[in-house]
Amino acid sequence: MDERLQEADKSVLEGMPHSPPRRKAYSYSQQLRSNTGGGHKRHQNHSLDEIKLLSDLSSSKTSGYYDGNVNSSDEEEFYRYSTTSSGGGGGGGAGNHHLDCHHLSQRMEGMGMGDGGAFDESEPLPQQPLPEFMGTGGGVGVYKVPTRAAVHPNRPPCLELRPHPLRETQAGRFIRTIASTETQLWAGQESGVRVWNYSDAYEPGTGTGRKVPRGDEDAAPFYESANTSPTICLMIDQGNKLVWSGHKDGRIRSWKMDQHFPDGPAFKEGFSWQAHRGPVLSMVISFYGSGHGNPSKNLSLSSEERRMAAVLVERSVIDLRTQVTVNGVCNISSSDVKCLLSDNVRAKVWAVGSLSFSLWNARTRELLKVFNIEGQLENRVDMSASQDQVVEDEMNVKFVSKSKKEKSQGFLQRSRNAIIGAADAVRRVAKGAGAFVEDTKKTEAIVIAADGIIWTGCSNGSLVQWDGNGNRLQDLTCHPCAVQCFCTHGSRIWIGYASGMIQILDLEGNVIAGWIAHNEPIIKLVIGNGYVFSLATHGGIRGWNISSPAPIDNILRTELSDRDHMYTRRENVSILIGTWNVGQGRASHNALMSWLGSAVSDVDIVVVGLQEVEMGAGFLAMSAAKETVGLEGSSVGQWWQDHIGKALDEGSTFERVGSRQLAALLIAIWVRKNLRTHVGDLDVAAVACGLGRAIGNKGGVGLRLRVYDRIMCFVNCHFAAHLEAVNRRNADFEHIFKTMAFTRSSSFFHNAAGMLRPIIVMLSYLLSGVSSANQMLRGTNAPAGNPDEGRPDLAEADMVVFTGDFNYRLFGITYDESRDLVSQRSFDWLREKDQLRAEMKAGKVFQGMREALIRFPPTYKFEKGKPGLGGYDSGEKKRIPAWCDRVLYRDTRTAPTKECSLECPVIASILQYEACMEVTESDHKPVRCKLNVDIAHVDKSVRRQEFGKILESNETIRSNLEALRFVPETNVSTNRISLQNQDTFNLKITNRSGEEMVFYQIICEGQSTIKEDEATPDYRPRASHGFPRWLEVTPAAGLIRPDQVADISVHHEESHKLEEFVDGIPQSWWSEDTRDKELILLVIVRGSCSTDSKTHRVNVRHCFSGNSLRIDSGTNALRRSEGSSHQKSAHLR
Repeated sequence: MDERLQEADKSVLEGMPHSPPRRKAYSYSQQLRSNTGGGHKRHQNHSLDEIKLLSDLSSSKTSGYYDGNVNSSDEEEFYRYSTTSSGGGGGGGAGNHHLDCHHLSQRMEGMGMGDGGAFDESEPLPQQPLPEFMGTGGGVGVYKVPTRAAVHPNRPPCLELRPHPLRETQAGRFIRTIASTETQLWAGQESGVRVWNYSDAYEPGTGTGRKVPRGDEDAAPFYESANTSPTICLMIDQGNKLVWSGHKDGRIRSWKMDQHFPDGPAFKEGFSWQAHRGPVLSMVISFYGSGHGNPSKNLSLSSEERRMAAVLVERSVIDLRTQVTVNGVCNISSSDVKCLLSDNVRAKVWAVGSLSFSLWNARTRELLKVFNIEGQLENRVDMSASQDQVVEDEMNVKFVSKSKKEKSQGFLQRSRNAIIGAADAVRRVAKGAGAFVEDTKKTEAIVIAADGIIWTGCSNGSLVQWDGNGNRLQDLTCHPCAVQCFCTHGSRIWIGYASGMIQILDLEGNVIAGWIAHNEPIIKLVIGNGYVFSLATHGGIRGWNISSPAPIDNILRTELSDRDHMYTRRENVSILIGTWNVGQGRASHNALMSWLGSAVSDVDIVVVGLQEVEMGAGFLAMSAAKETVGLEGSSVGQWWQDHIGKALDEGSTFERVGSRQLAALLIAIWVRKNLRTHVGDLDVAAVACGLGRAIGNKGGVGLRLRVYDRIMCFVNCHFAAHLEAVNRRNADFEHIFKTMAFTRSSSFFHNAAGMLRPIIVMLSYLLSGVSSANQMLRGTNAPAGNPDEGRPDLAEADMVVFTGDFNYRLFGITYDESRDLVSQRSFDWLREKDQLRAEMKAGKVFQGMREALIRFPPTYKFEKGKPGLGGYDSGEKKRIPAWCDRVLYRDTRTAPTKECSLECPVIASILQYEACMEVTESDHKPVRCKLNVDIAHVDKSVRRQEFGKILESNETIRSNLEALRFVPETNVSTNRISLQNQDTFNLKITNRSGEEMVFYQIICEGQSTIKEDEATPDYRPRASHGFPRWLEVTPAAGLIRPDQVADISVHHEESHKLEEFVDGIPQSWWSEDTRDKELILLVIVRGSCSTDSKTHRVNVRHCFSGNSLRIDSGTNALRRSEGSSHQKSAHLR
């Protein structure tokens, strides 16, 4: 007969005893309590579980762990967890039979199974890890445990200047931008600015002993300014040694570089003025130093003098839009300029909007060209900005009451009709707002490369190259996610993506390297102190060696890994997981206390998943419609959270961190208050598995949060019902696991575009019937939480817990047989009939996940209000009892003997797994599971110290860094140039290297007015070392190939508009006077990846012949002679 059985059935039969248990005269109405957890009274066990454990120990095996073989016997499938880590009290490692036998003999004696001693119910047993069953298939594909290491193996080691702070600690203090000087890194945050000195970059953090903002305990020492309006942009002015900040209140503020920062009070701004009525979104200083004049003198003025100076600056502003507006028609878009770029090679300024560009002459401030993202010229009438806004009144979706005929329709039809109606209404609103389809070609960033080519990055990941005149050259795509920022150095272009990835390209667009730098979008990249610093949306700042990938990366990785014992820290956390299908009912306080409140005395985190919180066609349809506009939750869901909170002593002992509700599914989390500082970054997710993967009666809701810098995900699920729907349940799990994408719970309420994404999602449900909300959201916002391309969010977590009503039933057994086995507590035979166990064993579901040995009665299906086992369904259908309600988990173990370390940072064991049989408010019994979790994490402050010590002490690294300072040899044709009116001089720069390219930049160190009584010229720099308007230097930057010569045109141009002078006197601060001038040009030369530079100095003297001035106004020319010169206004010097 065995030959006719399938192989799986053979395995099941082999694992079962040869004879069924003897029937006992148990009453079905007997009240039976669960007994797995410590501290509870233990009842007699009539199953063979303990006998199996004895046989395990007497066998010849060397390890008590499950080896993952599908054909393993039951003794191998269930194992007692053991570890040498401090937490959990697991009792010994593999092969320590004496210790395991000792514990087991104690347990046998306590149950009266040893030497005949009686079981003492008054003495509670200590909590020990429970035996676990592990599903197969966990080592491959998306079910593979993520790789962890002391130092990330797939990216260069980095300087963690500011470790990732928990999001909850940054309210009102998020860092939004960074900028670098030669000695400092400046950051603009929502409360002002802060600055790091590079000399302190490797110093330890202040920790929790000193007063520092929460979230910055491990950051390198820094200084903060006094509170200001939120900082949006920063600009470095090396000429005046100032940092300029643009703010949300429309003000521009200046901050002095390299000042001495006091330890006590916050430092204050130097000079500021009201630049705009709205936020200052971007700032640049043009080729000619335009933008701020020479404000260095303003820093030493009194407060009243500064106020007057600010007024004069405000009055001198030119509104460029007014210059290109004729009869109310403007040639440039009314949409906000996202960013500005100063092209110092050609003396032009690019103003970048989402879908268009405007190109300006930096010298004359004339509009040269307006063109769109395809490079096509545009002459547009100003468009109303209201078209870019969502009409809020139309967002109120109204549902028309159903007719009697509609009400008589089936649940599925009614739900479908309601969703179609809601989606159509939202679609009309979105169409009316002009934002139904999000344009994926929007320009997000711009940069000019060392060879003069302009690069722009788009929201669809495409990179576009432009020449200096705004002609589109080519486009390429190296990564599918949105481009957020650029920076360039020598022959390399660094790109930051919304996925958290950094890519390095050469000037031709070839990818040199790429890696995941952050787990959130990268919003800024800057060069400083031999590093490329990256800023992520969470506020973390990392520095990457400017030569990476390079040999020093491997040396650093090895050295840091060898020192991991110095910065490894271990913690232990207890987590209580509760699941309950509440059947649309409410629970009493006593029921909640019995289920949760009585079990949290030693628990740090409580996660509760509820199913069937609220059902019915109307509610489910309304819920689906609300999801389309980013709304979730219900009053009933809130009731449950509030009452669970009371049972947990919320407010005094626990703090509610967050929740997510999808129709009938609800998950919420509470954290003990003394642990709250180490828990945060809460993200939420929902995946519908109901009708067309759109209705939330079935599906999953998830929470993701960071605990001691380790990612944990908790998912509450409700799978397809009915005995025969095994494959549908397996498919529900796979769909949830692969498509669940976590996002911030508040993103929909703060971003109109984010509110419109779910609209597209809902329409995709109706059109295709196969897509899911999270698949669409992943397509539009994948980078939010996916730190590894192609892998689901859940696959990248350090620990994943699935809980809920999985609906797996008992198969191959009758109602009476199951009732009889339950009454005898013969759970070992019942487990052989468990669909979930069979599917996990076959590797079809919950691959690689673990569950404790079930030692409680099936939790489904009961008649409400009936206590004890007599409450099982005895109606007409007589549903077979089943373990529908389960808790499973996966940690970072890849082998049974793994210890908690940075390579295996999260190891969990189950201390309790039980059902609360005395709770009768639902047809399901609530289940709880207590996890003991050991966590290894990095002390970022100590590791940063070790990073600096390695750089200082390792000779190979020092020699490699010294080699980066190499600059190829160059020379210039002269060091002195004299110009008359309209003269041009050809300056030659020669690259004498036969192998290396040279990158040069020409700036103006300072200008002096020649005075007869002045022996030594007083050279004063313009803003950001810009040029005076009488001098044209082209090209002012570029590259010189080996053994090549660059020709630089140095030209005098004294052309002004007529309105800038009255009787030869300049009326604006940007106008030049008519006296002879002398300035110093600096020709700065670098290699392809040099961290150092060499400088050539060239004196340029302009002799103003006869003090004559030629003035151009349109087509008219006027020449006037003036015998005296005129100075600029004193407040601008």
